[in-house]
Amino acid sequence: MSVSDTKSAKKKGVVFSALKYYLPVGWRFSKRYFIVSVINVVVQSVLPFIDIVFLPLLVDVLCQTERSVPQIILYAALMVGLDIAVGTLGMQLTIYLERFEDKFLNYFREEVAQRCMDIDFALTENKEALDQIRRANDGIDWSGGLHGICVNFFTIIANIIKIIGVVTVLALSAPWLLLIIGVLLALSSLLNAKKNRIEVKWFSELSKVDRVWDYVTYEMEDFRFGKDVRLYGAAETLARKAAEQIKRLIRFDVDKENELYPLNILDIIVTAARDFGTYIYLGILAILGRITIGQFSQLTTAGGTFNTAVQGVIFNLQDIVKRCNYACEVVKLMDYPPYLQKGTRRIEQLDRPHEIEFRNVSFSYPNTGVQVLKNVSIKIKAGERLSVVGLNGAGKTTFIKLLCRLYDADEGEILLDGVNIREYDYDEYMKLFSVVFQDFRLLAFTVQDNILLGREDAPEKVDDVLEKVGLLDKVNTLPHGRDTLMFRQFDRDGVQLSGGEQQKLAIARALYKDAPVVILDEPTAALDPVAEYEIYCRFNELVGGKTAVYISHRLSSCKFCDRIAVFSDCTIKELGTHDELVHKEGGIYAEMFAAQAQYYV
Repeated sequence: MSVSDTKSAKKKGVVFSALKYYLPVGWRFSKRYFIVSVINVVVQSVLPFIDIVFLPLLVDVLCQTERSVPQIILYAALMVGLDIAVGTLGMQLTIYLERFEDKFLNYFREEVAQRCMDIDFALTENKEALDQIRRANDGIDWSGGLHGICVNFFTIIANIIKIIGVVTVLALSAPWLLLIIGVLLALSSLLNAKKNRIEVKWFSELSKVDRVWDYVTYEMEDFRFGKDVRLYGAAETLARKAAEQIKRLIRFDVDKENELYPLNILDIIVTAARDFGTYIYLGILAILGRITIGQFSQLTTAGGTFNTAVQGVIFNLQDIVKRCNYACEVVKLMDYPPYLQKGTRRIEQLDRPHEIEFRNVSFSYPNTGVQVLKNVSIKIKAGERLSVVGLNGAGKTTFIKLLCRLYDADEGEILLDGVNIREYDYDEYMKLFSVVFQDFRLLAFTVQDNILLGREDAPEKVDDVLEKVGLLDKVNTLPHGRDTLMFRQFDRDGVQLSGGEQQKLAIARALYKDAPVVILDEPTAALDPVAEYEIYCRFNELVGGKTAVYISHRLSSCKFCDRIAVFSDCTIKELGTHDELVHKEGGIYAEMFAAQAQYYV
């Protein structure tokens, strides 16, 4: 297969993939859109023939020695009246169809957003996946969505109908005009194809520039960083970074336009040559008496319609290919290969505690080559309370991420009730865990929404978890109770809870899920000592008979746990109860506990 054949096959594959994905979605979204589009095709096809039919009649009457005023009025009225009637109908249909543009665009933006929430978590930190997400979002806008593709397709049909009509007119009176226009159209089409290839090439580069620009501007506008920006004088740094990205974007546009400039000049020359050839040829025919002045105007109009229609078919086809290249980025995102292997095995008795085992587990974050966990082995009994401690960077949070299947181990295996967790249905496996990470996030929705997150509302249960974490009295004092909006993105009366209160709310959310395994990663870091003590005292009540994994730098919390796993040098160096480890001579835990205890003595 030649290089040109390979490129052609690739283009067809891109177009087919995009249409295969977009068209069925569009048909399900609105059948009326396609029905109105067909009606619009008929209207747009008829419109140019009003002038082609009536203009020569009107001109010939005007050229007669004895002009018939009634005929002039009749032809003018028919031509103008039909132009207004058909044109107005076409305009209304076009406006109606354009209303769907934003609807389609927003629909596919939602699809992309949903896909971003569905893809494996590991891919959210993968540069290639992030670039693909950026290209998918750009692809929606650059392609014009389904309407951008469909309007070209239906315009092609309308233009083909026009071509059939005007070719008949031209072939009878000015056959050589077809050749003149055809040759110059071929040149214009080649230039347009070249320009489209340049547009697609630059589009593939734009996502990298856009992603950095979006990040910088997002950080500048996000008030969560407001304190750091002001206290550290970061405004100047962010503004400088933004200015650098603006320069990159300007340079990007200038370089693209510089590449397109000579082709645009050639296109203007080809268009001028086509018009010149048309008028010269028809002028000669008129001088020789082979056509009347009315026919001259008719053929000029028909030639212009033929040129526009043929050019439209070619350009619309090329535009469909270009837009499908953009639109196909959404398809690529939807088909992005998963990071995790997902099984189908069901979990027996989902709501009961389960035994979990790490067996010689090693792990490195993708594309880093730096081992974070090495030969980690531990068995967590059903209903056990395990405390995980260690210095920063020892692998504690990574241990949790592997347990929750946000990543998969590179070596070894993780077992649930003796079965490798990769064999279980992923969504069902995720139901096992209620987790509060260090970097938890609350949404700018109501307090209740932040607890429920789509689960069924049970008011008494909501009050119960708020009471357990010591937040019920605070929530009851809010302007709208549990229906009070968090933060002020959408409502100036939104509540801004303190860091400790937000952390309590995150714990309440985890408890409301009522999963058999509770994981708390530094859950009291933002709490004051009194609130922390209350949480510890209620620890058994909070988790009940569930399995609990608890990460903390405050070793006093470890007394509430059955066993303690001490992480160091990417593995578990010590494992035992608080009393066993605190009395272990030269032990890591004993040294850490003594170092912290001296501040309380």
